[in-house]
Amino acid sequence: MLALRVHDLGKRYRLGLQMDAYATLRDVIAQALARPFHRKTQPKTEEDTLWALRHVSFEVPRGKVLGIIGRNGAGKSTLLKILSRVTEPTEGYAEIHGRVGSLLEVGTGFHPELTGRENIYLNGAILGMHREEIDRKFDEIVEFSEIGRFLDTPVKRYSSGMYVRLAFAVAAHLEPEILVVDEVLAVGDAAFQRKCLGRMSDVAQGGRTVLFVSHNMSAILNLTEEAIVLDKGRVVFHGPTPEAVDMYLASAMKRSGERLWNEDEIPPTAYPFRPIALRVKDAKGRTTDAVRSTEPITIEIEYHLDAPIQGLRVGIYLLSMRGEYVFTSFDTDDISRFTKWEVRPAGRYVSRCTIPADFLNGGRYLVSMNASAYRVKRYFQEDNAVAFTVDATGAPGSQWPENRLGLVRPRLDWEIEAEYETRG
Repeated sequence: MLALRVHDLGKRYRLGLQMDAYATLRDVIAQALARPFHRKTQPKTEEDTLWALRHVSFEVPRGKVLGIIGRNGAGKSTLLKILSRVTEPTEGYAEIHGRVGSLLEVGTGFHPELTGRENIYLNGAILGMHREEIDRKFDEIVEFSEIGRFLDTPVKRYSSGMYVRLAFAVAAHLEPEILVVDEVLAVGDAAFQRKCLGRMSDVAQGGRTVLFVSHNMSAILNLTEEAIVLDKGRVVFHGPTPEAVDMYLASAMKRSGERLWNEDEIPPTAYPFRPIALRVKDAKGRTTDAVRSTEPITIEIEYHLDAPIQGLRVGIYLLSMRGEYVFTSFDTDDISRFTKWEVRPAGRYVSRCTIPADFLNGGRYLVSMNASAYRVKRYFQEDNAVAFTVDATGAPGSQWPENRLGLVRPRLDWEIEAEYETRG
């Protein structure tokens, strides 16, 4: 049985349209009197409009957890707002079978002047629940949110973390048939995020439907079996989550093996650190996005310091395409090198490291870059700056045409020792 059917859904916005503040009675009367004297404006052209969604169609069976992924501006939040009845579509329609509980942004549906206790009942009423139903779930909601001490405090005094704790607890525990969750979990701490993911899994196993938007590919992979990929307002893929994640990440990565930074891409907060380039090089020193696992791989970071920095460390995070960390490494991990470069004078630098041969398994990997002074300041970081592919031809075990599990494929030293029984 279907929980949701979306057919040819579209949402168009007018560019440059100013949102007016709430008008007073005096404003309304003045506008009405002046309207006959206003000159008619030319109708908006196609260039003045933006289609945030166009020709979006898909179905979600009851009890399914559907992931929705895509770049910023792909239309993910617009889609959820339409399904949550926050905004109306320009074209097409959506059939929703059941009550929808939405968590689109921190504090959605909360009244800042009301207390946490009062907002629980307000949200329940918005979801169409009777007071008896809310009473029955009240203690469970408060326990999950972990804000019992502040329950009678107006929510306008809550931190963003407290907001999201209470908002998620209400949305997940008041038993909507369809739970819609946007990227708000990024506000909470790691422990609470795990708790929320566990709760969404419980909701799905209970036969209810979850629509989950996240940039955390590990969460998408762990929680969902199917996902849709949105790009420029259109569905470009709908299928198994691993395939959706691979397609999304591969489409987002440049295939040059090099990331060059322009001046306008460097935030002022990075001063005096100025990144120039991040490169992946093969055994012959060529910049490339395709390397062999049986040969060493060099990661090179070129940068400029406009002033001296004390305690600077420049390094990389190596990840799989699905967001799994392989390792972290900094250029001053060795204590002797840290002592030598305790203060780095102004000037141009290259920090490079070598990943040894026979280390990585075949597949595609991401390199993120970080420049920071430990517990003092993060000067610059860019996630997923470069991607490269490792070819495992000739790697250990290549004589068997099987996929080797794991992110590393080391050539380990083995010994085979035969022990013979002595027979009398």
